[in-house]
Amino acid sequence: MKFAVSYSTPYHGIDPDKIVAYAQHAEDCGFETLYVPEHIALYPGAMVGRFELPPSLPYFDPLDCLSFVAAATRRILLGTGVLLLPYHHPVVLAKRLATIDVLSKGRMRLLTAGLGALPGEAQAVGVDFSTRGRRADEAIDVMRLLWAGGEDGVSFAGEFFTFDDLCQFPKPYGVTHLPIHIGGSSRAAARRAGRRGDGYFPGGALDSNERALQMDLARSTAVEAGRNPETLEYTRSGPIDMTIDQVEEFAAQGVTRIVVSATATESDQQREEMSAFAQRFALLEHLPHPPLGR
Repeated sequence: MKFAVSYSTPYHGIDPDKIVAYAQHAEDCGFETLYVPEHIALYPGAMVGRFELPPSLPYFDPLDCLSFVAAATRRILLGTGVLLLPYHHPVVLAKRLATIDVLSKGRMRLLTAGLGALPGEAQAVGVDFSTRGRRADEAIDVMRLLWAGGEDGVSFAGEFFTFDDLCQFPKPYGVTHLPIHIGGSSRAAARRAGRRGDGYFPGGALDSNERALQMDLARSTAVEAGRNPETLEYTRSGPIDMTIDQVEEFAAQGVTRIVVSATATESDQQREEMSAFAQRFALLEHLPHPPLGR
């Protein structure tokens, strides 16, 4: 089991020193990854399921935030939970992701991509909300093509993106392409994970039967696509006070990564929560190379 931690600027705040301290302590505790969420723009009445999002919630750009964190850390991997893929141009996004990966020496490895649930957000960036699934699929193909392409260039002709003999350097750090995990709470997201994803990170508002069905669907779709379902990672959110028994239950369901978040808003209490979790699960003992002292 891998353990990650998230930092949500709407909840935890936008103080840069606080973000750095949170990330550094997570690294020192032995957490694998730091995740940050995304919303590009909100508006009055924006609803996600039954919940209205206050329009003043301060969401940082996740990639700028992760680049900032990377400069202040040494080991912790960088993740998004989730990046709203259809609202980014994949040619620009591929460059940004490769840049962060190179600058962080190979740590931009937990990109989780979702579709977004706010029609007004899609409209604001010029995206037809009804096409965002197809747009996301195409964007994944474009980015992988660019990362793998050489000096002769690569070409693409799709519904949304078209280019000829395009070259993009530098490449990601030591790999052909960066992992792309799929986030969402729908069966369509599970199928997308099976067809194109390196992992699946389902949302929290699902019962146990639907979770099991979706993960089975992701794996069966991978088989249909000629991919190995055993390589598909399964990430879930969990409470930071979860017990060993709860983690073992997740593991029995095939979960390979658990993402927790500090519930406190004050830095000292956040550190206490992360330290207690790390001690409970002996995170540092399972690191191949424990982080160096600061």
